[in-house]
Amino acid sequence: MTESPSKELYIIVCAAGPASEVGRLVAMAQDRGWLVQVVATPSALDFIDVPALERQTGRPVRSRYRKPHEPKPPRAGAIVVAPATYNTVNKFAQGIADTYALGLLAEAPGLGIPVVVLPFVNNALAARRPFLRSIDLLRAEGVDVVLGPGQFASDEADADRFPWARALAELDG
Repeated sequence: MTESPSKELYIIVCAAGPASEVGRLVAMAQDRGWLVQVVATPSALDFIDVPALERQTGRPVRSRYRKPHEPKPPRAGAIVVAPATYNTVNKFAQGIADTYALGLLAEAPGLGIPVVVLPFVNNALAARRPFLRSIDLLRAEGVDVVLGPGQFASDEADADRFPWARALAELDG
């Protein structure tokens, strides 16, 4: 993927084992010059240190749609979904926008915003036909899903080996 002209990187974090370490990805992205906005799925809020991420980015962690009187945030130049859960991957592929994070993802391909998805699902879920179809659907729309031979799908025991840097490498092309 080529880098978009906007240096706004939205990091969408889901409720999975590595989520507590998403600050590592934030730091790597900031080191590359990205302005980072963390967006958490509602369930992910229990997995992350919201105050620490807000200090790190200088921005509130978002997890809900803005109210009409709230300012509109800048549009993402790229989006990384990490860790991405089974539910998020499947809902994203189907265009379901029942949370703020999924609403952003539902629009991204149509807006030409590069998206990289790093799933963190156990091997049983990664082998399911619905999940594999979702991966194919997302890839057909130009979404970069890091999953397959030599790529990442995991059981909870592998949370400490989550390939945060791989997401940024994919954005860099």
